Amino acid sequence: MSTLEFNKQMLGYKLPLRYFALRLTSDTSDADDLLQDTLLKALLNKDKFTESTNLKAWLYTIMKNTFINNYRRQSKSTAFIDREKEAITHSIPAKNAGNSPFSVLAEKDIKSQIDSLEEELRVPFVRFFEGYKYKEIADNLQIPIGTVKSRIFLARKKLIVSLKDFR
Repeated sequence: MSTLEFNKQMLGYKLPLRYFALRLTSDTSDADDLLQDTLLKALLNKDKFTESTNLKAWLYTIMKNTFINNYRRQSKSTAFIDREKEAITHSIPAKNAGNSPFSVLAEKDIKSQIDSLEEELRVPFVRFFEGYKYKEIADNLQIPIGTVKSRIFLARKKLIVSLKDFR
């Protein structure tokens, strides 16, 4: 099978592979990344494909193995970060925890500094702080994602300057 025929057949399975990637990842951007990784690996390992075998099954196997390897790699790095976070948490003295007068005043000061930001910076920053993703904020405010990222960055810079006593 020539490279042109191989590429043409492989791209014919792109849509079913994308659906499979969506089922594996449950996220469109992760699915697109997985699909791209799969097609790249297939192209790089074209010489390992036996012509008399099922190309679709071969591609699905590559995708499944890539997903499993990425998942294992990610879970190992997450476990490492969690252990690090636990070590940091245990090293913080307990006297700073809770609702001490200092922490209540500090929280009020931080909130007032956030409230003093211009609305175009404050709204994306607060939404990001509340856990919204960049895309959700951009869709809600009807502005590009790059603008959302830029405004959050600028809000952070201003807060760092105005809250330098809290470092």
